[in-house]
Amino acid sequence: MAEEGFKGDCERLGNLKTRGELGREIAAVVSGYSARDLKKMQMNFSGSLAGIDSKYKKKLEKMITGHLHETWEDIRLMNQQGSFSPMKDLLPEDAGGYWKMVSLQCSEGDLSVRLRFLKFLLAGFCMFVKKIPPHPVGMPFPGGDSVQLIDGIYYCPVRIKAGDVDSALCPFCPAQQTPESGYLKPPVKGSEHRRQEYLRNTFDFHHYNG
Repeated sequence: MAEEGFKGDCERLGNLKTRGELGREIAAVVSGYSARDLKKMQMNFSGSLAGIDSKYKKKLEKMITGHLHETWEDIRLMNQQGSFSPMKDLLPEDAGGYWKMVSLQCSEGDLSVRLRFLKFLLAGFCMFVKKIPPHPVGMPFPGGDSVQLIDGIYYCPVRIKAGDVDSALCPFCPAQQTPESGYLKPPVKGSEHRRQEYLRNTFDFHHYNG
């Protein structure tokens, strides 16, 4: 059954050690999907936005569907060009935990679970192989905040929601929590000392303000 196949894939992906190994294996699994599968997943996402503000929906739909397509193409092209071979650096320790979570989320259901697994494959590729958030820079969230890239650091306004949803990507995302409104922005082109100073100040402000 498909579910057993996903469990096996997740076990194999979770046992890999380097970014390059993971990139090659994700590419191998993704090769079993078609452009039609990707299109169906994009359509499903668009359908899930029914009932929300039309302006917000249009922007979100454009960004997410574009990001999915770009990630799909990156996997294919990087595999063809042999880009994974030089990636010898080790994966983060929580990478194995991600694939265990994916295995649980894709362990049962109808045929739609196949597309759910593809979503997790693309997200895992972003976070662990490319070291970027699974949600694109500029992606808006209710309230007006968005994913940002400032001075080489990714920030997400909902990072602290990591424990709210069992299938959340947040615990594995390389982005940091966006500082609250009114805090200083990270130094542009700052030294490592200045970056660390900013992060310490951000932590102190959050800590003392609860």
